[in-house]
Amino acid sequence: MNFLPLFMNIRGQRCLVVGGDETAARKTGMLLDCGALVTVVAPELTSHFSDLLEQQKINHCRTAFEPQLLDEIALVICASGDDALDRAVSQAANVRHLPVNVVDKPELCSFILPAIIDRSPLIIAVSSGGTTPVLARILRARLETLIPSSYGRLADLAARFREQVKQKFSHPPKRRIFWEEVLQGQVAELVYAGNEAGAEIELRRQLEQATDEPPRGEVYLVGAGPGNPDLLTFRALRLMQQADVVVYDHLVVDAVLNMCRRDAERIYVGKERANHTMRQESINQLLVDLAKSGKRVLRLKGGDPFIFGRGGEEIELLAENRVPFQVVPGITAASGVASYAGIPLTHRDYAQSCVFVTGHLKDDSVNLDWNSLARPNQTVVIYMGLLGLPVLCRELIAHGLPADTPTAIIQQGTTMNQRVLLGTLETLPTLAGQANFTPPTLIIVGHVVKLHEKLAWFRTEMAHSS
Repeated sequence: MNFLPLFMNIRGQRCLVVGGDETAARKTGMLLDCGALVTVVAPELTSHFSDLLEQQKINHCRTAFEPQLLDEIALVICASGDDALDRAVSQAANVRHLPVNVVDKPELCSFILPAIIDRSPLIIAVSSGGTTPVLARILRARLETLIPSSYGRLADLAARFREQVKQKFSHPPKRRIFWEEVLQGQVAELVYAGNEAGAEIELRRQLEQATDEPPRGEVYLVGAGPGNPDLLTFRALRLMQQADVVVYDHLVVDAVLNMCRRDAERIYVGKERANHTMRQESINQLLVDLAKSGKRVLRLKGGDPFIFGRGGEEIELLAENRVPFQVVPGITAASGVASYAGIPLTHRDYAQSCVFVTGHLKDDSVNLDWNSLARPNQTVVIYMGLLGLPVLCRELIAHGLPADTPTAIIQQGTTMNQRVLLGTLETLPTLAGQANFTPPTLIIVGHVVKLHEKLAWFRTEMAHSS
């Protein structure tokens, strides 16, 4: 992040606006809405300030800007439109360590004024860091249509009961669960319908009936997909936002991990070749222990947890220990990566079947049913096969597939760092080595690979191939 998002209390604080045009008037109005005491510095003010002057809501300083005007000021906004004056105001404010915003000049700003969705006391701010304010305003307009005005009334109702809820529940997680149910359930619906009296009665009833028992633990086994956060399911996102603990693998990218609840505990249990942070048996037991301690545990796994993800082993132990769990499928790498590479896994003219296998080396060998893989009119998708690529290609040729069978390897598929390398069973190992491919990768073998050139809709980096 280029800027730290903050909400600043300026009620009763003296603020300075430099400039007298329409833009300065808008900024002045925003400060006044927040309860600030505003002085506007400009030789002349446009008609946009007329009402503010008549109602004596601002103090107008008719002189040119001087640094001493910043004495005892809490915040500065410069909307002068004059480059030299903008720089002078920014420099003077920075010397005094004052927050300063210069309109449309992020390089002179210590803070950015975002686009605002006002559902007071609920405030939502959207910012592009000063780079593309129009984009922030477009996003704000979309959010305005999605967030009912009654959200503010719902927030007011929750605020009135905050202390009662705090006294009712001694366990903070239980308190959080109670509020999640209230703010997404019948109480919220009554507020949206305009029945605030009924909502208050319902909230009071739910609070009286609630018990202060420790929360019941649960595990959410969630597939994080192949890397692109846009491919997460709605259910995955909801559970990611309510979990108390996140147990995640090395294939879960930061863009996905950052969509989890910010204050959730995070435990990394990634297993990479020759570098296992935690043995699988220990991961299984960790999930049981966390859930039995009352935690809502998100087990976040790359791709789909039931396809080479060992998710079945994890929930097997949960079932044996009577720990409640849910499973949320994810888009597996074969489906997601192949789609983004423009390679259909089945096609009437090229392949009528598709096989998923893992190419993980053990003792420098790959133990697969080569005869069943080396069949015509079939697509073979190989997970975790980069290190064993020479062995895989050699054995497929040895068991009957032609050496010129089209083959592709895709690195970081579905993301903006996606690389696609095309070759054949004979040439791909050498090409992949020359192109310095690194995990995570997926290998696709079969004549459907030839369709890449025609169907590749997601263009990032196309590695050299032959």
